[in-house]
Amino acid sequence: MIATGSDLSIMVRRGLLTFKPFRIFVLGIGFFSLCFLMTSLGGQFSAKRSGESPFTVRAEVLGGQESRGVLRKISDMLEVIMKRMDALSKLGNTTDAHRLDELSSALDRIQPVGLVERIQAIAQNMSDMAVRVEQILQRSMAGNRVRDGALGQCEIPKDPHYPDCPSKMDWMRARWTSDPCYAFYGVDGSDCSFLIYLSEVEWFCPPLAWRNQTATPTWKPPPKRQVSRPARTSDTAVFQFDIGTLLEQVGTGKESLSFMKRRIRRLAAQWASAARRLDDKLRNHWREQKRILVHVGFLTEESGDVFSPKVLKGGPLGEMVQWADIVTALHVLGHDLKISVSLKELHGFLGVPPGRGSCPLTGPLPFDLIYTDYHGLQQMKQHMGLSLRKHKCHIRVIDTFGTEPAYNHEEYATLHGYRTNWGYWNLHSQQYMTMFPHTPDNSFMGFVAEELNETERLNIQRNKVNNMAVVYGKEASMWKGKEKFLAILHRYMEIHGTVYYETQRPPEVPAFVKNHGLLPQQELQQLLRRAKLFIGFGFPYEGPAPLEAIANGCIFLQPKFNPPHSSLNHEFFRGKPTSREVSSQHPYAEQYVGRPHVITVDFNNSEAFDATIREIMKINVEPFLPYEYTCEGMLERVHAYVQNQDFCSPDDPFPPVNTSRSWLGSSPSPFTLLPNSSVLMWASNTSSYTSWPPLSALRLLASLEDQSCVSACQSAGLICEPAFYRFINIKEAFSALDFQCEGLESEMNHLYPAFSAEHAECGLQQDALLFSCAGSSAKHQRLCPCRDYRIGQVALCRDCL
Repeated sequence: MIATGSDLSIMVRRGLLTFKPFRIFVLGIGFFSLCFLMTSLGGQFSAKRSGESPFTVRAEVLGGQESRGVLRKISDMLEVIMKRMDALSKLGNTTDAHRLDELSSALDRIQPVGLVERIQAIAQNMSDMAVRVEQILQRSMAGNRVRDGALGQCEIPKDPHYPDCPSKMDWMRARWTSDPCYAFYGVDGSDCSFLIYLSEVEWFCPPLAWRNQTATPTWKPPPKRQVSRPARTSDTAVFQFDIGTLLEQVGTGKESLSFMKRRIRRLAAQWASAARRLDDKLRNHWREQKRILVHVGFLTEESGDVFSPKVLKGGPLGEMVQWADIVTALHVLGHDLKISVSLKELHGFLGVPPGRGSCPLTGPLPFDLIYTDYHGLQQMKQHMGLSLRKHKCHIRVIDTFGTEPAYNHEEYATLHGYRTNWGYWNLHSQQYMTMFPHTPDNSFMGFVAEELNETERLNIQRNKVNNMAVVYGKEASMWKGKEKFLAILHRYMEIHGTVYYETQRPPEVPAFVKNHGLLPQQELQQLLRRAKLFIGFGFPYEGPAPLEAIANGCIFLQPKFNPPHSSLNHEFFRGKPTSREVSSQHPYAEQYVGRPHVITVDFNNSEAFDATIREIMKINVEPFLPYEYTCEGMLERVHAYVQNQDFCSPDDPFPPVNTSRSWLGSSPSPFTLLPNSSVLMWASNTSSYTSWPPLSALRLLASLEDQSCVSACQSAGLICEPAFYRFINIKEAFSALDFQCEGLESEMNHLYPAFSAEHAECGLQQDALLFSCAGSSAKHQRLCPCRDYRIGQVALCRDCL
């Protein structure tokens, strides 16, 4: 049954036909008109020529010229109407009833009589409709302007608290169709929809008062898809000893994931035993259960995932070792954990709206913490829109080599030559978490090495082969150019390698080396338990293998770098967001473990190398593993971070606003000398301030000229603590250290607070993101906030638990 013009007018009056689907209705009228013509003229159409469209009209139609003119008129009318539909469709339900009546009256006139008369009637009425639509459109737009002007509903608000609102409105007008996510949130091209979006979904425009009233516009955004929050039966974190659910979450389908699961299973008993010991230690401490997302960006297909295909071919495993230990620690500590290794999983967990990533998330962030890497951070930037800026305080970035504040601060890095392909995220420096504690500006996350029980320790001592060495180098390319010192080593020891190969022995490996090929972890461990020496070639830097060798009773021999390797002289470090100078292959082993377990020597000095090998032959060492690399040490550290680090709550101003600067009655500063020392501490009877680490751990000292705070604190047997910078960034700190300030300035400088002896000028830090333990200047003595630390756990102060 086909609706007549009268039927259509009734539908319009009853609200059954609105302007939203009006575009479809007009297309239907046009198509119906053409079909009607073809049906009415019947066989008077000649057979179509080869290659012609089935709708091509031949000149032999009855009244040929007249018919073609009528069809052309219909086509023109349809085109005119279609050009007006885009604008008309934006009116939605805001058009008044009398305008619909006017449209229906035009429809009522479609009363076809006779053949040619029918065609002319359709064309004429289509023409009348076009005129009526134009009139309705003009009157409606004029009415809207008058109404909006009167009510001020959709005018751009002029609010000094929202200075970006006008420019964002202009952007939306020009670009709202650039991403489907805007339409998902209800944007339809009207100013009202722009304002609602910019005030309720984003936050560039002020809240609209009329949105809270009953007489609101009929436009309504679509219901937001709710992101399911994890069910939480309790806010208390309880240690978990079963790894079954964790293994399910890690997933399958990649060799990298299989490697991680094998490691989790192998260490499960050690994690459980460590958790029980830590539980006893924390017996009276309540722990909050956190909702945590772990997104391993470098393993996603979208990042290229170059690691998974190389797991069984000698590729680097350090990152997968660390990620396996991170997810295990978080799981064992009892947190509500989700794991993502794909963009699809990331979208689902976060609630990313459909589109190209320009819009914020569809709901509140469903996580308290997000652990990811630089690849994952970039993916979040692309898909979270403005939500990343809003929620980035929840993010922790696993960053092997560290990111210093000068590289992290986007504006400062750009202006002063510190910008690299990484960094510049404007995070708090302690949101970056490293594999080793080499950058105190960052947090030390670490990993674990397997611990030995007493039986295993005794067996190692009994089965050690005094003249057996294992080379640290799984890839054949690492062996190039190493023949000279390998020949010296061969005089004293039998050399074993674990170099990957498929069919033929790699030519880079000397013939006197016994190559076992790539070994599974347990077989490699058995090899290390028999060997006396584990020798590095200088690369890879700072991997987990040396600590595992030392834990199995090996001496680690590594090359000394002179000059130290850095981004200034070595391609590997070029572009990394750090100025750190690496003095050996494994600086942590050199500095925190040291002799007799770790020996560092210049491999280019043949005499020194030969003498070192002869010395090693005489040394006997027992297996050793620093506490911070045990399961208990990592659980303790991660627990402290999760429960105490908070980068979302703004720090209280210090000194407090509108308070007296008299700290201890007549005392000029809140610092006092440590007994028998030149180092200052926080005075115990000074007003208390919220801080983690607690202020009782603070030690204040001045660096030498051209010395970083990292080095200055280490020289005093302390660790630089960036969380304390805000308490020493005051004039009183200079006077407490006997610096006489003839001038006092405040600026963005990653070396500040610092004293310039040349000008007797004191400089305070203007931007908290630039508080930096790293960095030195020949013209400045830096003010350094140091702290004590727990034996075997440099990440935590003595009172930090």
